[in-house]
Amino acid sequence: MTLDSPLLDSHLVDRLRHVRLLALDVDGVLTDGRLYFQADGVEIKAFHTHDGHGIKLVQRAGIVVAFITGRNSPMVSRRAAALGVKHVFQGAEKKLSVLRELCSRLELDLEQVAYCGDDMPDVAAIRRAGVGISVPGAPAYIRKHADWVTESVGGHGAVREICDTLLQTQGHWDAVLDTYLHGAS
Repeated sequence: MTLDSPLLDSHLVDRLRHVRLLALDVDGVLTDGRLYFQADGVEIKAFHTHDGHGIKLVQRAGIVVAFITGRNSPMVSRRAAALGVKHVFQGAEKKLSVLRELCSRLELDLEQVAYCGDDMPDVAAIRRAGVGISVPGAPAYIRKHADWVTESVGGHGAVREICDTLLQTQGHWDAVLDTYLHGAS
């Protein structure tokens, strides 16, 4: 998505410029929502590398990233650690409460939050965040509460789309591209 996309109106672009916290559900947003279990009961999750790189880029730009998920999975902890995501909340049944508590700790207002979710436990956070986001695979009754529905589906680049758009709206995009075009570290 680009800034001139008809899906991003000027009011939404303005709100994206103020985002300081990107909070993400995991299953259905960072993954495709399917759960895989081995015969021994071990859970397996697939994460997209593009999403992970986007998370690293927004963190470098000063945006805090948090994972807020209703399930408990060691794979979520491992993925968060690999990406440097310090705020991970698992077994979170009341995601808006968790989000409010995190905002209080970080001294942020909910208006400074972009939250992406795809199911009923996410609706309150989607509605209250400064920018509520969902994904195409979410039920219509969830998507209708979002300010923005990504073009990419969960687990297949939706988070990267969000990260790239945040970098563009906040004026970091050219510097990010320059870093990779010229091989700077």
